[in-house]
Amino acid sequence: MAVFVIDEDMPRSTGRVLAGRGYAVKDIRDFELRGADDHAIYQFAQENRAVLITGDLGFGNPLRFPLGRHFGIVIVRFPNEMSTAELNRQLVDRLTGLSEGDFEGHVIIVEPGRVRIRRG
Repeated sequence: MAVFVIDEDMPRSTGRVLAGRGYAVKDIRDFELRGADDHAIYQFAQENRAVLITGDLGFGNPLRFPLGRHFGIVIVRFPNEMSTAELNRQLVDRLTGLSEGDFEGHVIIVEPGRVRIRRG
């Protein structure tokens, strides 16, 4: 089962919801990484052999974070008006439909009602 690192731009409840589904979760805010640059967050995810969940589109840049060289990056793109509960529900629904092989080395973009995978 995948291990997830939650970036600080995601709700704290996202980690709790995923942990409640049996996933191992690490929130960067609990590891003194609040405000850290993207490379430090990326490195933390790699050291923990984890999939990074973020709202930061910068992590989708293959020049900075090459496809095929990480444990997975999930970029969450939901409207700001969406409630946290609905965001978490839709995110968990989309992630539970994916296998571990869908994550490793790939960038997954999760949007309302849609998942796109950029394979590495």
